[in-house]
Amino acid sequence: MLEPPYDIILKPYGKALVELARERPEIICLGADLTGPTETDLFRDAIPERFINGGMAEANLIGIAGGLARAGFIPFFHTFGVFCTRRCYDQIAMAIAYPSANVKIVGFMPGLSSPGGPSHQAIDDLALMRALPNMTVIDLADATEIMQAPMIAASLPGPVYLRLKRGEIPVIFAPSHRLDVFRAQVLTEGSDVMIVASGMMVPSALAAERFLSMHGVATAVVNCPVIKPLDVDTIVAVARCAKVVISAENHSIIGGLGSAVAEALAEAGVPVRLHRIGIRDVFAESGTREFLFEKYGLGVRHLVEAAWDALHLPGPMPEVPQLPAAPGTYAPV
Repeated sequence: MLEPPYDIILKPYGKALVELARERPEIICLGADLTGPTETDLFRDAIPERFINGGMAEANLIGIAGGLARAGFIPFFHTFGVFCTRRCYDQIAMAIAYPSANVKIVGFMPGLSSPGGPSHQAIDDLALMRALPNMTVIDLADATEIMQAPMIAASLPGPVYLRLKRGEIPVIFAPSHRLDVFRAQVLTEGSDVMIVASGMMVPSALAAERFLSMHGVATAVVNCPVIKPLDVDTIVAVARCAKVVISAENHSIIGGLGSAVAEALAEAGVPVRLHRIGIRDVFAESGTREFLFEKYGLGVRHLVEAAWDALHLPGPMPEVPQLPAAPGTYAPV
């Protein structure tokens, strides 16, 4: 792992998809009039004969993707996460999930990373996709994982939902890091607290671990990019050694990673307290990532507070410093 503040890069997904498509002629790129924001302008310019812009008609594009998959292609459909899940849910269920069509749905701008308010904030996309049979659900943390995602998604049979941050993407992991869609990854070890995180909450979890360790709290951080199928074995094994488990997701606490972890722990009979960090059953307002993460309880301070309170540590909790981020870098809130 690298140290914060993290360097950032632009369009890692778009570049990786083009590289893969040059090797795999069966890959088709579909978009819904958001070509630049979904990094697919690179594909449009490089391989225009396999690029389809269907306009703001997501339900229709899902039907097209299903038809292409039946014809032997591997379509990747791109738009903002809220538009490719909530807006066309029935079409996904019937045209993609039910026949287990080999379609990859790529949703950008997850959770409270969007300043656009409830109409653009995908706070329920993981819950929706996780509820569909046959669907693999992946929430990626950084550019290193994202660059591996197109190849991995194309290799997985059936439908896949990829959840990606839009815009400036942090590089959290070294080039040697490998995205594993079958195993969650234990990034740090500790027997006091376990933080299991996905997506944009992974750097926050690592920052919380550093602060807690400075104050004598041994903290395990588990990177869980695959929400479904969940790596129950790793999560249960780490949780059995912890005094408290904290789930951290840029999503509603209902139906996403926190719910999946709760189900896993309950079914395994692990007697450990669980605290879910996420959006607490509300629609959020507009604002910057920094403002929204702080207001709705997704910051590093909130992770530390959850651990501090659950462990009943003595004295007031020390102030959690804000990590500085120079221009061109990224730091968790």
